[in-house]
Amino acid sequence: MESVQRIIDHPQFKKYMELNSQAEKDRKFCRHDIQHSLDVARVAYIIALENKYNLDKEIIYITALLHDIAKWKQYRQKADHAVEGAVLAQEILVDLNLSKDDAAMILDAIAKHRKKEGHSTPLSKVLYAGDKSCRQCVNCNMVEECNRFINGSTPVLNY
Repeated sequence: MESVQRIIDHPQFKKYMELNSQAEKDRKFCRHDIQHSLDVARVAYIIALENKYNLDKEIIYITALLHDIAKWKQYRQKADHAVEGAVLAQEILVDLNLSKDDAAMILDAIAKHRKKEGHSTPLSKVLYAGDKSCRQCVNCNMVEECNRFINGSTPVLNY
């Protein structure tokens, strides 16, 4: 997974992850760091296999690594981090020399990963599902204050 390592080593990726870290330094809830992105990648890959989607593992990992790179913009500017993330991801994807179709599919999945509806590709579906399913909420001390469980539901471990 050469492209995955190239993203991890990419100066822009490092910069955006550091901006996320700074923006979330006092956050009591889940963070949007590289561990989260890798968790999303692993769970999204499992979901792709379970659903027999013909998705390349490296494409899933690339998408997951980049999906939250603009989270800091949400905190600073109240921007939609998914849409902004797709814009920022373009800069990094250019350096990977992916096909236009793969790059477009990745950017589409990143831009749509916050919403339950509107997933027109298997990649978009597994990114959304992986993002929502990868958190270890069953072990979290903040569940009672978390927006995900505001309706009184309780966390369930799926993956």
